[in-house]
Amino acid sequence: MRKEVGLYVHIPFCVRKCAYCDFPSFAGREKDMEAYADRLIGEMKEKADPGVIVATLYVGGGTPSLLPPALMERILEALRNTFDFLPDAECSCECNPGTVTEDFLRTLKKGGVNRLSFGAQACQERLLRLLGRIHTWEQVEESVSMAKARGFSNLNLDLMLGLPGQTLSDVEETLEKTLSLSPTHLSCYGLIVEEGTKMHDQVERGAWRLPDEETERDMYELCRSALSRRGFIQYEISNFALPGFACRHNLDCWRRREYIGLGSSACGFLDGVRYRNPPALDDYLAGKPPEKTILTPEDARFESVMLGLRTVEGVSEEAFYRMHGVPLWDVYGEKLKNSLKNGLVIRENGFLKLTRRGMDLQNRVLVDLL
Repeated sequence: MRKEVGLYVHIPFCVRKCAYCDFPSFAGREKDMEAYADRLIGEMKEKADPGVIVATLYVGGGTPSLLPPALMERILEALRNTFDFLPDAECSCECNPGTVTEDFLRTLKKGGVNRLSFGAQACQERLLRLLGRIHTWEQVEESVSMAKARGFSNLNLDLMLGLPGQTLSDVEETLEKTLSLSPTHLSCYGLIVEEGTKMHDQVERGAWRLPDEETERDMYELCRSALSRRGFIQYEISNFALPGFACRHNLDCWRRREYIGLGSSACGFLDGVRYRNPPALDDYLAGKPPEKTILTPEDARFESVMLGLRTVEGVSEEAFYRMHGVPLWDVYGEKLKNSLKNGLVIRENGFLKLTRRGMDLQNRVLVDLL
C-alpha cells in the first residue's frame, strides 16, 4: 500500500514586501520566474517516489497568483506527471487580490486546483495601506466573484487581528463584509510582530501602536462568536470552517503526517527527517541542497503534542501511542499537572486538548512541557 503524503510548493515572488512579512519572498525578481519553474520541475523529479500518493497539495508564497498563467500551467502539469494524486485530493492555491486574473483562475481549474485562499486581511483602506497590501477591498470582492464564476466553491479568506490602530468595530465590519462573500473557510490570525520587518521598526519607534492584550483578546472572541452564529466550526486556534470544509492539508500537518516540500525555503517531513530548502532564492536556483534534521524520539513526541494542541480536537492518546509506542501520560503526565490544575488543558474522551482559556495561553502549556 502506498503512503499518503502532502505536497507543499512555495512560490517566493511578490510585488512588494508587506510591512509584517518575514516569509522568504522576493519583490522585483520576476525575471527569475522561468528559471524558478525549471528548478521546481527538476526538484520534483529528484523527489519523485512511486511509494507515495498525494492526498493534499498546497501552493503558497509569496504570491503564487503573480506567476504568468503559462508558468503555473507548466508547474501544475509537472506535478501531475511526477506524482500520483488521490482522486479526491484537496489542492489549494493562495491568490492575492490585485494580482489574480481570469486567465490565472482558468489555469488553476484546468490543473486540478479545487480550493483557493485569498489574503484579504482587513476591509479598511487605512489598515490595508498600513500593512503594505497592494489591493483594495473592492478587489477582494472582485476576486471572489471571479473565482465563483470559474467554478471554485471552496474559498478561504485570511483576516488579521491586533493591527496597529485596529478597533473592535473595524473587526466587526471586516467580518460582516467577509461573510457577505459566502466563504467556506476563514483564517483569523493574530498579528505577530517579527524582527526585521517594517512593522517591527515602526512599533519599536512608537510610530505605530498595537492594541492592548485585552482588546486583541476581545477581537478574537468577537470572531469566535460571530462565526459560530453563522455555522462555522472552529477546528484550530486561528481557523474556522463550514462543516466539511476544514483544510485537510493543514490538519495533516498538525497531526504530524508526512509531506514533501518543493521550492525555495520549503520544508518537508519524511521518514522522521525534517528538511528545509535554502531560503535564499539564488541558492535554491543554484541547486544548493536542503538542511536536514533527524528528529530524536523526544523531539518527535513533543512535536505531536505541540502541533496537536493547536487543534480543537486536541491530541489523540491512541494516535500518540501508535506513533511513538509509549502512552502520552507516561511521558507528559507530571509536566501537565500545572496546566490541568490551572484549567488550561483537559483530558476528555481519550484526547488531551486546550480549554478556551488555554487557547489564549498556549505558550504557558508548551513551556511546562519543555
